[in-house]
Amino acid sequence: MNKTLAAVAPGTWQPPLTAKMASVVERMARAGHPSLDQLTPEEAKASYEKGAGVLEVPKPDLARIEDFSIAARDGFEMPARLYAPSLAKLPVLVYFHGGGFTVGNIRTHDTLCRVLSLKSGCAVVSVDYRLAPAHKFPTASDDAWDAFAFIANEGARLGLDTSRLAVGGDSAGGTLAAVCAILARDAGLPLALQMLIYPGTAAHQDTASHQRFANGPLLTKALIDYFFGQYVRTPADRDDWRFAPLLADDVEGVAPAWIGLAECDPVVDEGIAYADKLRAAGVAVDLEIYRGVIHEFLKMGRAIPEALQAQDDAARALKEALKP
Repeated sequence: MNKTLAAVAPGTWQPPLTAKMASVVERMARAGHPSLDQLTPEEAKASYEKGAGVLEVPKPDLARIEDFSIAARDGFEMPARLYAPSLAKLPVLVYFHGGGFTVGNIRTHDTLCRVLSLKSGCAVVSVDYRLAPAHKFPTASDDAWDAFAFIANEGARLGLDTSRLAVGGDSAGGTLAAVCAILARDAGLPLALQMLIYPGTAAHQDTASHQRFANGPLLTKALIDYFFGQYVRTPADRDDWRFAPLLADDVEGVAPAWIGLAECDPVVDEGIAYADKLRAAGVAVDLEIYRGVIHEFLKMGRAIPEALQAQDDAARALKEALKP
């Protein structure tokens, strides 16, 4: 089987899923779990966490895993977790999890952060920024920047080499990472790499890929609308570049980017558009589009070979950008 199970509008072509990706999608459909957009936000958070590790590789053991907290600008103590493959003073990736600003946490991305740390040889700090609907825009963005700035300015106290610093994230976390890269440039903080994994970058979900994959698999128009409906306060929030980095006035001088996209994903076109925007401003961009896979594929390493390839590619980019 090599075709998506999603229904599409007549005349709308979809690239085929790989056989293994199609099998995963078919198994998801057979499991019959309600889509997150059919649940309350609290139920959605619990459901996402319950399913987060089902298709992941075994958790690697690391020499150092420490939980700590970072004070946000309003005094909130943000949970964070430090991963490191050794006790040496290592360069660091500040990482923001995906989940539409509404679901996800340190635990849902624990395996991925362990893998990135082990494969790259770098430390990773995973940040539990606050989520909608209790905390609407721009709280996640503010929390992300506060966490990044803390690591940049105070990370040496954690035994980190903050002269070699990267920022990254997947999906909504990729949006936050892109925002931090712009703010880091403005603040004069050194940043070696922005690692953006299928990031959301656009104000409105009206690209051809959003139309092509409106019914999924997995990430549907209904689910995107649900997430953003929890997060934004008014329609005007969508026109703020901290929600939609494609709207940033100027990205000249931001950190080089590694951008990893899924071909069969509603947000693939806006990821390509952001890569184009960066390149037009003279920013070095390494863009990888993984064929025949869907949003969230990076966390499916037990079933999807492209997930392992993307993890290797991201780790290689980190290692190269953060080498002495």
